[in-house]
Amino acid sequence: MIALIQAGGAGTRLKSITGDMPKPMVPICGKPILEWQIENLHENGVDDFIIVISPNGKAIPNYFGDGGKFGVRIEYIEEKEPLGTGGVLGLLQGKIQDDFILCFGDLMLNICWKKFIDFHREKHSSLTAFAHPNSHPFDSDVLVTDEKDRLVRIDSKHNVRNYYYKNLTNAGLYVCSKDVISFVQEPAKIDFEKVVLQHFINEGKAFAYRSSEYVKDCGTPDRYYGVTNDLKNEIIPAKSLANLQKCIFLDRDGTINKFGDFVRSANQLELAPGAAEAIKLINESSYLAICVTNQPVVARGETTFEELENIHNKMEDLLGEQGAYLNDLFFCPHHPDKGYPGEVPELKISCDCRKPKIGMLLKAKEKYNIDLTQSWMIGDTKQDIQTGINAGCRTILLTTGDPNPNRRYQEAQPTYMCSTLLEAVRLILKIKKGE
Repeated sequence: MIALIQAGGAGTRLKSITGDMPKPMVPICGKPILEWQIENLHENGVDDFIIVISPNGKAIPNYFGDGGKFGVRIEYIEEKEPLGTGGVLGLLQGKIQDDFILCFGDLMLNICWKKFIDFHREKHSSLTAFAHPNSHPFDSDVLVTDEKDRLVRIDSKHNVRNYYYKNLTNAGLYVCSKDVISFVQEPAKIDFEKVVLQHFINEGKAFAYRSSEYVKDCGTPDRYYGVTNDLKNEIIPAKSLANLQKCIFLDRDGTINKFGDFVRSANQLELAPGAAEAIKLINESSYLAICVTNQPVVARGETTFEELENIHNKMEDLLGEQGAYLNDLFFCPHHPDKGYPGEVPELKISCDCRKPKIGMLLKAKEKYNIDLTQSWMIGDTKQDIQTGINAGCRTILLTTGDPNPNRRYQEAQPTYMCSTLLEAVRLILKIKKGE
């Protein structure tokens, strides 16, 4: 597979660091960003590269040459005039005959490309975007998908969002079929997202691959220094799904949001004090933050799947306003006991996902390559603690959520007890550092 890297950007926002150096050549811990990209792709079996450079980008071929000293093969295309993020595809007629990778040269990344490529092929996708939650969804374009991960539309950051939305943004990495090259026949200045991606969304042939892996834009000084710190703290390689992941699993009610009666509508949900700060600390660590929650209100007919999604979107939006995000959320809509007015018969079952069973954790384990023995479960009931024990995780019981946390599974003993989620996360991170 060929990797196409667009490295012709002017990098005006990084001039204080790069000077006249092309942005992809800015060093991070002694290596250019572009070298980190090539290394990650090469480690994943990608050996053929086409790098697009500007007339002022001679430093790139001067450094990398034909790629031989890096164990790869590199061809260069010079963009004589700025063609935008999409127009350069018109220069590739006859050069790419199969699926290919598209990457922008200012991204620091470390991902398992096999998982990404396999997803693209399993979906029979023409264009697959790498998607993830971020710490600022309110000023980001958000990807909207259906239940099969098909891209439905792009929710522009310029829209007036008087609604709750899922925190899922476009990282700037793509796996493309040859259809993408066929679509852009001539090298004319166009925007990749607004023209090319939108075309395949309209055709129903674009998908979003959600991942927790590390992909960050280094295009501003603040982001550059943040990425540098993440690399020094060994967070970047640890996030690759080629490596076993560690996770902090979080209950929802009484842990992330304030405890009360069951939340049946979005207007009832409020974050627990300090919850966003706690989750932000997880985001800045090598742990994943994944919510696993029983929601029997669906089976009992007290809310719908649509309103439950609205509730969870509100929770993501409230977290995002404070710079925090969940890597994912899994919920169980089932309930084994019958006799509720309006109940949904097909959901009134004994399932494998309702806590303290560990079906939701096993799904997360499979999706994110999680080592459950190195992970934690935090919740405000002994049912959560029993779930963690059943999965082989260490556990923390919160004392400020459910006022009757011991009413079931009283024999389940937590590893630790804390008063708040923030205290619990600080304890976990302190233990990790060996303090």
